[in-house]
Amino acid sequence: MKKYYIALLLLTCFAGAYAQEAEKTEEVAFQAGEQITYKLKYGIFSAAETTIKVENSEQKFFGKPALRIHAVANTLGTFNLLFKVRNQYQTFIDPHTLLPYYYSEERKEGGYKHADKVTFDHTTGTISANSGKYPYSGNVFDFLSAYYFARNVDVSGLKINDKLDMRYFLEDGIHTLTITYLGKEQVKCGLGTFNCLKFNPTIIPGRIFRKNSKLYLWITDDKNRIPVKAHVELIVGSLVMDLTQASGLKYALNPVKK
Repeated sequence: MKKYYIALLLLTCFAGAYAQEAEKTEEVAFQAGEQITYKLKYGIFSAAETTIKVENSEQKFFGKPALRIHAVANTLGTFNLLFKVRNQYQTFIDPHTLLPYYYSEERKEGGYKHADKVTFDHTTGTISANSGKYPYSGNVFDFLSAYYFARNVDVSGLKINDKLDMRYFLEDGIHTLTITYLGKEQVKCGLGTFNCLKFNPTIIPGRIFRKNSKLYLWITDDKNRIPVKAHVELIVGSLVMDLTQASGLKYALNPVKK
């Protein structure tokens, strides 16, 4: 498998929900103390698990308070023998604007290792990373801050087949992800069945994805706006990311009653 595949899948599944051009809702959808866990399955086999935590940070940035979001992604079982992954990511965001101040990652994927530290200076419009400095304007995110910002975007005006763009920084540049809204649908995950909004983020074909591979993402149609499931087609088989645990949520989850 191509190196970075866990990071790229997390990026498309977590960040690929809404566009940064849309307006953010006034009320924030999450709070410190939230913890959610996803399991990644290849066919019937559990391949990896990711846990994301939100907490108040004692560290300030540019003299302002911040929330720390920390994610850990590890392969499971026999996949540790095939392609062992031990990745950690963290981002510090403004609790009101939800824009990132600082992002870091430590990735160990098979024999590949990578670490990065990224600072977002919104005053000068400069991103500073290990690979250099990058000017920007408007909203640009790392994948973790993109995920949490996306959960707070007003989607009430979306129509089926509307296309949205979101910009994110990854490793050595600013990239754009295009997402198509496909409507509403009920979907089952590890925590029950939920009324969801369905999206189709674009993916780039290569050593993992076919030319016509599709990625589908389902987000709860409630105040939490949590991604509960993602399904992506690979050159061989498919991967499913499934929500298996959620605690410390600002709003109670409301699965569909049968």
